[in-house]
Amino acid sequence: RFRIGLVRDQAFGFYYADDLEALAAGGAEIVPINALDDTHLPALDGLVIGGGFPELFLQELEANASLRRDIHQAVEDGLPVYAECGGLMYLSRSMRWTGRAHQMVGVIPGDVVMHDKPVGRGYVRLRETGLSPWPAGAAPAQEICAHEFHYSSLENLAPNVQFAYEMVRGHGLDGRHDGIVYRNLLASYTHLRSTRNFNWVQHFLALVAQHASSRMAAKQAVA
Repeated sequence: RFRIGLVRDQAFGFYYADDLEALAAGGAEIVPINALDDTHLPALDGLVIGGGFPELFLQELEANASLRRDIHQAVEDGLPVYAECGGLMYLSRSMRWTGRAHQMVGVIPGDVVMHDKPVGRGYVRLRETGLSPWPAGAAPAQEICAHEFHYSSLENLAPNVQFAYEMVRGHGLDGRHDGIVYRNLLASYTHLRSTRNFNWVQHFLALVAQHASSRMAAKQAVA
């Protein structure tokens, strides 16, 4: 069974119950992680950071520097990571609200700014670019139906960032793109739900299995 970390606490808690059931049915052992209290990341095969309200816990998230460092290093090492909305915000360089910026994980080269009104709200349609780290990302482009609801925007984003999706409908990151891709990280404002048309859990676990197999082969080669 694959050990999949699930960040679930007061700051992050938006998950569909059937998606969590699909993870377990797909062979995942869910490992609970508290971004406010856990000081280090345990040994994992993958990590999921869902939506929530990280803007309400900026001081606590910033203060937990050791966990932020562990997550940053895990992404750099190629750990499969999927982050949605609040998770994307947490992985950014900083988050600004009420005039003050707080340091976040820093693996996404951009800064989150909170606004008084929603930046993106409602149903979205995405078209795959083929750049997703998930194995299915190499398949012919298809449209994915999902939704978004966020009061924040991602600003000062580095110009060389790659995106997993083009926006057919909705705002996403900038009205044109969503789904930041870096190594085996996919982070988007869009909230996906595993359906018959697009089973994101299956695609994510396929990457987890692929990465685990590569690590095992590398260890055997060294031995």
